[in-house]
Amino acid sequence: MSPFATLLRSLRTQKGVRQVDLAEKLGYEQTYISALEVDKKGPPPPEFIERFVSAYHLSEQDRRDLLDAADASERKLVIREDVPAEVYLLLRDLREKLPHLCSKKAQVLRDILGMEPTARTPVENSQRRIRRRRKAEATM
Repeated sequence: MSPFATLLRSLRTQKGVRQVDLAEKLGYEQTYISALEVDKKGPPPPEFIERFVSAYHLSEQDRRDLLDAADASERKLVIREDVPAEVYLLLRDLREKLPHLCSKKAQVLRDILGMEPTARTPVENSQRRIRRRRKAEATM
């Protein structure tokens, strides 16, 4: 899951809001909210984030976290035209390997490249799956 998908779901559930209610309040379709949360859509435009923050009176830190998570979840990469050919080859190789890259290997690559973690979103803790209760477990 992308950092944005994880954070959006986390904030929505913290507020006790259903997808359909969030969609209605922000002026979007419920299917769009669902697609964002299951990572079928890339990050939304900043307008979506501003509407969410305003509608649910989120903190300035939540706003910054959402913007940062959206940036970290961007799926497209634009490179300058003046980079060496080796960079293009590296990117091609990464593009081929990314679908099969586990988080530990990604961290090793980040360490090798000297990349500091920039995401402020609690991705690791909030990536656990929501488990549905069986009928026998549900109390009424």
